[in-house]
Amino acid sequence: MKTLYGVLFCTLITIMSYGQEQKTIEKDTTEQKVTKLDVVIITGKIKNDPVLTLVSNNYDQNIVQPKNVADLFNNINGFSVIKRGNYAIDPSFRGAQYEQLNIQYDGGTKAMHACPNRMDPITTHIIPEEIAKIEIIKGPYTVRYGPTFGGVVNLVTQKPDYEDYGLHGKVSGGYESNGNSIVNLAQLQYIQEKYDIVANAGYRDFDNYEDGDGTEIPSSFRSTDYGLKLGYNFTNNQRFQAHWRQSFGRDVLHAALPMDTEYDNSSILSLDYKLDHIGKVAQSLTAKAYYSYVDHLMTNTNRPSFMMMEASSAVDATTIGGKIELNWKPTEKLNMFSGLDAMHIARDGGRTRLVKIMNGNVLPMPMTFNDKVWQDSYITDIGVFTEAKYMVYPKTILTVGLRYDNVTSDIRDPEDDFAALYTLGKRTEHNVSGTISIKKRVSSKFTLEAAYGRGVRSANMIERFINHFNVGQDPFEYIGNPNLEAEVNNQFEIGFKGKEPLKNGLNSFSYETSFYYSFFENYIVGIIDPTITRKFNPMAEPRHVKVFQNLNESYKTGFEVMAQIDFLKHYYFKSELAYVYAKNKDLNESLPLTPPLNTRLVFGFQKEKFWGNLQFNLVSKQDNISRSFGETETSGYQTLDARFGLKPVKNITLGIAIINVFDEAYNSHLNFSFTNQEDFGRTPITEPGRNFSAFLQYKF
Repeated sequence: MKTLYGVLFCTLITIMSYGQEQKTIEKDTTEQKVTKLDVVIITGKIKNDPVLTLVSNNYDQNIVQPKNVADLFNNINGFSVIKRGNYAIDPSFRGAQYEQLNIQYDGGTKAMHACPNRMDPITTHIIPEEIAKIEIIKGPYTVRYGPTFGGVVNLVTQKPDYEDYGLHGKVSGGYESNGNSIVNLAQLQYIQEKYDIVANAGYRDFDNYEDGDGTEIPSSFRSTDYGLKLGYNFTNNQRFQAHWRQSFGRDVLHAALPMDTEYDNSSILSLDYKLDHIGKVAQSLTAKAYYSYVDHLMTNTNRPSFMMMEASSAVDATTIGGKIELNWKPTEKLNMFSGLDAMHIARDGGRTRLVKIMNGNVLPMPMTFNDKVWQDSYITDIGVFTEAKYMVYPKTILTVGLRYDNVTSDIRDPEDDFAALYTLGKRTEHNVSGTISIKKRVSSKFTLEAAYGRGVRSANMIERFINHFNVGQDPFEYIGNPNLEAEVNNQFEIGFKGKEPLKNGLNSFSYETSFYYSFFENYIVGIIDPTITRKFNPMAEPRHVKVFQNLNESYKTGFEVMAQIDFLKHYYFKSELAYVYAKNKDLNESLPLTPPLNTRLVFGFQKEKFWGNLQFNLVSKQDNISRSFGETETSGYQTLDARFGLKPVKNITLGIAIINVFDEAYNSHLNFSFTNQEDFGRTPITEPGRNFSAFLQYKF
C-alpha cells in the first residue's frame, strides 16, 4: 500500500510540474476573482458533473422550521425519513439508509454518531438553517467521494458573496404551535479581497408535540450551535478555508428508543485548500482534512424501567479523514480526477446498570454491572480512485471510474462472551468498486442518461461489534459479526429529463424520471440465532438474539417520476411519484425499511415579492414488509400542507405555514415503535398533528 500511495503521489507531482511548465504567461481574462472550493459536487457543467443527480435548494423559502437536517429531505422525491423521535431522524433514499448512504457536508466532511441506537446521526450536528442546498447522486455512479453503496448526499452550507465586501449578516426566528417550539439564528460575515470571516449561532427549543388524535408524544429537545468559518485567498487561484462548528444537544427525549439523551456534544473541524488554473494539463489540486468528536450520555431516568434498574451509558466517537484530488486533462476531450482519501472511525464507552429488582425480588443492596458498548473498536478506510470523463461527441459524455479501498478493523477491549464467539484480531478487506455511465444532451430541451455502478460497503461498527444491545426496530438483542463480507450493490439505471415550451397561457412543461434495478451481494441483516439466548433480562421475550449475517440473494427496483406545468408566468402545478420494491429471497420477504408508494401534488406560485404553495401528500398502504425485522403493515394516509411567504420590505422575509391542515392521525412506515414508555404499547410512533408555524428573517 505504501508503494501504491508513493507512486500516486509522484504521479500527481509530475503532472502538476508539467502543467506549470505549459502554463501560459498571458492572463486569462475570464478568471474569477476568488477561487471557489469544491464544496459543491453538482455545478451544472456537463463536462464535470456526475450522472443521475438531483439538487434541492431554496431552503430560505421552505418556511417551516425543521427539527433537524433530516426533515429537509421530506419534500425530495425518493426520500423518506426514519424517525425514533423528534431529534434522532435519519434520511432514507430508495430504501437505502445509514452507512448505505454516503452522507457528508460540503463535499467530504463527515461526523459519525456515538450512540449505538443512532440518537445522534450525522444530520443532528449542523444548524438546519445553515443548509443552502442538498445534492444527491442517485447511486454508486462516482468514485470520487468515498466508498458509495446507495448514493451520495452532500449537504452544502451557505457561503457568502465573496465580492460583497464589508460587514453583513442576518438574524431569524421561527415559532411552531405544535410543541410551542422556537428557533433562532444569527449570522455575521466580514468580507475583504484577501480574507473573509463568517460566524453564526443558533438555538432551538422544542417541546413535546401532539399527534392528530391529541396524544402527547415525548419528543422535546434543546440544542445550541455555533460555527466559525475563516477563508484566506493567497492569490486569485489559491484559497484556504478553516471551518469550526460545535453543537450541544440537551434533554432529548426519544419516544422509540429505550433511553433518553442527557447531553450530546459534537465538535467538527474541517480544512480545505484549492489551487486552481495550474496549467494546460494539471487543472486544479484540492485537499481536505477533517476531524470530529462526539461525546454522548444517555440514561433511563425518565423511563418505567428506572424503578427496577438505573442505567446510564457514556459513549464517544472520533472521526478523522481527508482527501487529495488532482483534476487533469491529458487531452482536450478527456477530463480526469485522480486522488486518494481516508477515514478513521473509533468508538468507545460503556453502560453502567444499577439493578434494584432481580427475578421479581427487591434486592436489599442494589447490584452494579458494567457493560462494554463499543468494546474500543475502530475502522480505517484508505481509498485510491480515478475517474475519467471523455467527450465522445460535443454533447455526449462517457464516464468511467475505478476505486480501491483498503479497510482495516479491530476490536481492542472485547467482552468475554463476545470473544468466545469469534476468533478476534485485526482484519483487512480489499474492496474494488467502479462505474460506467453515459450522458447525452440530445437537445437543449432533452437529456438522456444511463449508468451502471458497483458500490461496495464494508460492515459498519454496529454490524461488526455490537454485543447484546437493542439496536433494531424490534425488541431483539443484536450481536455483531466481525467476519461479515462487504455488501455489494450492482445498480443499473436509466433516466431522462426535459423541458418543452408551451403556448396560450401555458409557459412550459418539465419532466424527469429514473428507472433503476439493483441486485445485491452479501446484503447485511440481523437473523435470529436459536443457539444464543439473550444476555440481559434473560426471562423476557424474545428469548433468542439476532446476529448480523450476509444474505445470498436480494434485489431492489423502482422509479421516480416528476412532471410540472408552468402557466400564467408565475404559477405551476407539479406531480411527483416514487416507488421502491425490495425482495429478500433468502427469507422470502421484503428487505427492511422499504418505503411505500409516495405521491405529491403541488400547486403554487412564485413572484419576486411573495410565493406560496399547497402540497397534497398521498402515501399508500405498505404490506410488503420484513416481518423478521419486526415490521408491521401500515395504512395509507393523506395530508395537506400550506405555505406562504413574502418580502414586505427590502431585506425582510416573512413566512407562515400550516402543516397537516386536517389534523390527520398517522404514522410513517419507517417510524420505529414506542419503547420503554409509560403509556404506550410497542406501536409505531405517530407524526405531529396540525402545526402552525411563523418565520421572520432580516438581512443587512
